[in-house]
Amino acid sequence: MFTEYPYTVADRLMRYVQIDTQSNPLATTYPTTEKQKNLSRLLVQELLQMGVPDVQTDPFGYVYATLPANTEKKVPVICFCSHVDTAPDCSGTHVKPLLHKDYDGSDIVLPDDPSQVLRIQDYPYLRGHIGQSIITASGTTLLGADDKAGLAIIMDMVHYLLHHPHIKHGEVKILFTPDEEVGRGTDKLDLQKLGADFGYTLDGGEAGSLEDETFSANAATITIHGVIAHPGYAKNKLVNALKIAGEILQSLPADRLSPETTEGREGFVHPVRVEGIAEKATINFIIRSFEESALHEQARFLLELAEGVVGKHPPATMEFTVQEQYRNMKLVLDRYPQVTAYAEEAIRRTGLALKKESIRGGTDGSRLSYLGLPCPNLFTGMQAIHSKLEWVGVEDMKKAVETLVHLVMIWEERS
Repeated sequence: MFTEYPYTVADRLMRYVQIDTQSNPLATTYPTTEKQKNLSRLLVQELLQMGVPDVQTDPFGYVYATLPANTEKKVPVICFCSHVDTAPDCSGTHVKPLLHKDYDGSDIVLPDDPSQVLRIQDYPYLRGHIGQSIITASGTTLLGADDKAGLAIIMDMVHYLLHHPHIKHGEVKILFTPDEEVGRGTDKLDLQKLGADFGYTLDGGEAGSLEDETFSANAATITIHGVIAHPGYAKNKLVNALKIAGEILQSLPADRLSPETTEGREGFVHPVRVEGIAEKATINFIIRSFEESALHEQARFLLELAEGVVGKHPPATMEFTVQEQYRNMKLVLDRYPQVTAYAEEAIRRTGLALKKESIRGGTDGSRLSYLGLPCPNLFTGMQAIHSKLEWVGVEDMKKAVETLVHLVMIWEERS
């Protein structure tokens, strides 16, 4: 079925990653960076050139497209979604993608920073790619396979279906979002315009993986109000908010409840930003758990810890706020078992072993599910994301294209 198909996915990825689309968690605009729209506009242009009749973008950087049905059956409308932005954690400016053909298993020294070395002992998943092609950046930036691999896979699926009109499918919606990496990927989404019944995000890792569960997530902020005084005359007067903030951070458990000490289904409380002056300081945390009850317990633990520290430094005061970010999508997906079951079958039809996993994080699918679009997450092959050693296997991306084609066929067959 795919034997003679000239996949476009690798070429697309290497083109897309060269466009800087890093989002900004501190911005109040939407999208948080205008440069994300540069890739959105390119994707619109490419979809139109392929012959997709209904394609549009909007002032917020979303891309909406429709691939019309070619069957007489009444088939649920399926959406495939990926995000255009890359993470703020690592530079996405001047990305130089490198295609390593016929990888031989040896260390890959990235040329623009020889201290960045991709090794099998550090990334055992590389072993399965010996003899195949992989793509990296050059050593000074992330690659951006998260989630431009997802974009490339969806675009190649569209290309395949348009060139193989005998493959029957229902109406297929394409959605590309901005700002997923800063938790705002669905803030301005128009679900009525999208018009889909069910969805799949392309934002996962190893080939064959299917994720139907995410963390539930909150953000917490501790604001400390100290007492300011001239430092030359501050004895028994100055209460330094920065020092109190440092003491709160030092009081966090060293052996549990942190990303660096947890795995599997263990949640965490993670400080991500500190800023301030002696008079006032703020600490931003993310709180993560698969169980919402545990999420509330973690917030209460953090509050009590902070209150205990601040209480030792009168008359300093504090404020504590918690903001919901997203919730575990499994609570929604369990009500629509066919969405996950069809994805499982599609993966198996490609010859891959199914890897059912839970995400120690979130995707646009978390929010989409709670907005009314049940949406599990499918693999792209991306590895070492948000880092200078990020890489992706070309064969993994090709298998993801095949999975999507099988998936639209299954929805049509079962309707």
